[in-house]
Amino acid sequence: MIQKSLHSQLASMKEYFDRSTRVLAEQDSEFAPAPGMLTAAQQIAHAAQTVEWFVSGAFAPDGFAMDFEDQAKAIQATKSIAAAREWMNRAFVAAGQVVDAHGDQEWMAPLPEGPIMGGQPRIAIFEGLYDHTAHHRGALSVYSRLLGKVPAMPYMEM
Repeated sequence: MIQKSLHSQLASMKEYFDRSTRVLAEQDSEFAPAPGMLTAAQQIAHAAQTVEWFVSGAFAPDGFAMDFEDQAKAIQATKSIAAAREWMNRAFVAAGQVVDAHGDQEWMAPLPEGPIMGGQPRIAIFEGLYDHTAHHRGALSVYSRLLGKVPAMPYMEM
């Protein structure tokens, strides 16, 4: 029964992210508001990577991977919005597969102790995913505005 709710949450997260960032085009890939900040493509890639990170960490015996420096390398290598969007699509498909692979009891079982949600039920990762994707779609809305574009309202077509 939990699976249906989790699939619904994944679908809304993905729809809100896609809708509010679709104004960004491939030519915007390398845009960053200031030196040293993530580019538009890297923001999308980071959001995609974090979907994978939450989902894999939920069932990893040792919890969440904490090698953020290594994870950042893949983000820094991302130069294309199209490639980042493909990554996001793959991440959400994989997340749906993980949802299907685990039953209610597994989702309610506690996460391993540690600094990231230690001891909370695994299902808590969805709150983290929701917050994280919302944060980055908001940042990308600012990027869009700085590029002179108007991002779509994330929650409905207008």
